[in-house]
Amino acid sequence: MAENRTRTVRARSTRTVRAATATAAVAATLALALPAHAAPFEPTPGSDGLGDPLFPTLGNGGYDVRHYDLSFGFTPVTYDFTGTMKIAARATQDLSSFNLDVDSLAIDAIEVNGTKATWTVGQGQSGQELTVTPAAALRDDAAFDVELTYHGNGKTKPVGAPGWRHMSDGGFASAAQASRADTFAPVNDHPSDKATWSFHLTAPDGWTPGANGNLTGTRDAGSKKTWDFSLKSPMAPELLGISVNKQTYLYGRGPHGVKLRHLVPEDQQAKYKPIAEETGGQLAWLEKTLGVRYPFDTYGVQIVRDGYSDALENQTLSLFGPSWFDRPTYSTTMVHELTHQWFGDSVTPATWQDAWMNEGPAVYYAAVWADQKGFQPLEEKMKTAYAKLDAVRKTDGPPGKPTGLGGFNIYDGAAVTLYALNQQIGQEKFDAVMKSWLIKHRHSNAATQDFVDNAVKVTGDASVGTFLNHWLFDLDNPPMPGHPDWGVAK
Repeated sequence: MAENRTRTVRARSTRTVRAATATAAVAATLALALPAHAAPFEPTPGSDGLGDPLFPTLGNGGYDVRHYDLSFGFTPVTYDFTGTMKIAARATQDLSSFNLDVDSLAIDAIEVNGTKATWTVGQGQSGQELTVTPAAALRDDAAFDVELTYHGNGKTKPVGAPGWRHMSDGGFASAAQASRADTFAPVNDHPSDKATWSFHLTAPDGWTPGANGNLTGTRDAGSKKTWDFSLKSPMAPELLGISVNKQTYLYGRGPHGVKLRHLVPEDQQAKYKPIAEETGGQLAWLEKTLGVRYPFDTYGVQIVRDGYSDALENQTLSLFGPSWFDRPTYSTTMVHELTHQWFGDSVTPATWQDAWMNEGPAVYYAAVWADQKGFQPLEEKMKTAYAKLDAVRKTDGPPGKPTGLGGFNIYDGAAVTLYALNQQIGQEKFDAVMKSWLIKHRHSNAATQDFVDNAVKVTGDASVGTFLNHWLFDLDNPPMPGHPDWGVAK
């Protein structure tokens, strides 16, 4: 009996050890499968602005847009439109709700991850705020999809500034900079949130849509036709360039096979075809001057018949009013907008206060072009701008800290700053600074401090940082290197 009891105890002991071992193994497996310190799920609303120094309420926090897919149906003359915007995004926090920028769009329905969501539209500082509440809150770092359907009319007076440009033929073109993309579609309207894009523009037969990127095909839609476009390089919403007009495409090839496609009024091809064909040479000149290839796979100019009088660097498809081409120096403006494809469209400012990094190079390299073409000596233009800049610094802010957009300080003033840098470090080092900037930040965002840091690194000279900080932020003009006689306007 004693021997049997011993065997029973031993058997129970063995089973206990095996059970304990199995339990430990399961615990170890769970420990490997689960985070050591799993963060609690605490969803909160995304912010209704990104705190931009110039436009605090532009953009929205809590997520990052990866792709926009816009279907847009337009009825010419009446300007009625319908839209479906599909957004692929990723949460950057636990989200109970998130915002999109809209202006004068009538929202019909919203789904998040295929489930109906609720929404409200409220007043914003530059437009309207669309607040979306998903049926289920979103976890930090989770990918999610949004689909919004809406409608409107392109002649509705927006809450903020207009983005629509109306043509006499009953068509339109978009001029969305700096915050007017939201008059066409719900977006996260800040340059820091770049995304790839697809467009599907539907218009009646006889009307031709245009959009950023490549035209990938057309599809019949009854008496209408849908035109499909794809932009595979990331773009900020403010560079949106869509249109429907009585216009036609002109095609060509640029350096190393860059696809050129231009849009001109269909009854003015003879006038504008020779002008559009100058683009290939301008591309080649800029690639040689910058030492960097054109950053996208297509480019073109869109010249409208009327309804727009400015020039704008919509990504891959710059927009021009017709009055520019009445001037013998029109190519300088074309080079200005083309330069933006590198500075502003590929390398995009982190905030609007960094806009000098867009406009300064565009003015500077267009001035170099004008000098080489015999339109105006570069030194003459820079001397005149230097004299004017001193007073502008005090009223509108220095180039690196403007109080608003569109001023002389971030255009000619920033070009003068680049000219001063060239005079200080010499042409060879200047070219190296600008080239490395474009390569390092290609298809991304960057800030003024990044530019200063890059210049210091490339030159190997810490004093270049101090030099640039004076030029970018002082309220008085620093002395111009090499030109001690240059004074300020009295």
